[in-house]
Amino acid sequence: MRSMTGYAYKEKVDENVSVSVEIKSWNSRFLDLSVNIPSFLGRLENRIREKCSSSILRGKVDLTIRLREKNGAVTVEADENAAKAYKKAIEKIASACGLGAQQIPLQLIVAQEGVLSIQKDNDPERYWAIIEPVFSDALMEFTADRDREGANLKKDLLEKLAKIEESEKLFKEWIPQMEGLFRENILKRFKEVLGDEVDEQRVMTETAALLVKYTINEEVVRLQSHIDALKAEMENNPAPGKKIDFICQELNREINTIGSKNQFIEVGRAVIAAKDALENIREQARNVE
Repeated sequence: MRSMTGYAYKEKVDENVSVSVEIKSWNSRFLDLSVNIPSFLGRLENRIREKCSSSILRGKVDLTIRLREKNGAVTVEADENAAKAYKKAIEKIASACGLGAQQIPLQLIVAQEGVLSIQKDNDPERYWAIIEPVFSDALMEFTADRDREGANLKKDLLEKLAKIEESEKLFKEWIPQMEGLFRENILKRFKEVLGDEVDEQRVMTETAALLVKYTINEEVVRLQSHIDALKAEMENNPAPGKKIDFICQELNREINTIGSKNQFIEVGRAVIAAKDALENIREQARNVE
């Protein structure tokens, strides 16, 4: 189990290059990955996204990569025809202004667009070889940070789930008392209407029919089933966040139904305890990947 929140920062600095990778994430229903890289690394973005998506399933993730070369390979080329054309045009302007051609500085011509062009070695494979080791280390640290937080979340979720199990056991223990009280109430009402002429067989038939509707036995069975399913998701599913939320909805439905049928203070207290633990689980589940 992993948390959706995490942070990692790695950098490498030597005499030729400086590269840093920062990854941070928050809760989100889906994977929302934002990649911030220099424009000259644009051809590597898909590769970066694929590497992130292979280990991050859910969360809002901000990834920032910075790279600066100190002695990068640079080629400077001169366009002689453009320089001559600029010189000729500038000489015409100088003549019109009564200035001699010898007064035109070289830097003026060189500064014109297209006279000099700078070409950098933007080979994506060369850049990837520089970035990939730092990126992999950062991603590993980021995953480890989410795993550590996820272990804490799992421990807390299991503690809260144990409280729901305690309530479930109490519900099961009180089923006979609840059904017994229900039979007593039905018999009392029959006697109030019919007096001593109550037909016991009819009372039993009516009671059985109503118990099908009002007993909590089925709710308790389903409650235990959902508890087992929730445990299995937390143990076996690497990204159980969405499934936990769905199972919590089912747990809530069963607990509410038991509460609506209850007539005992002890069962009512157990219902409140179960609902409180369940709310804590749902709150924490929003942090689970």
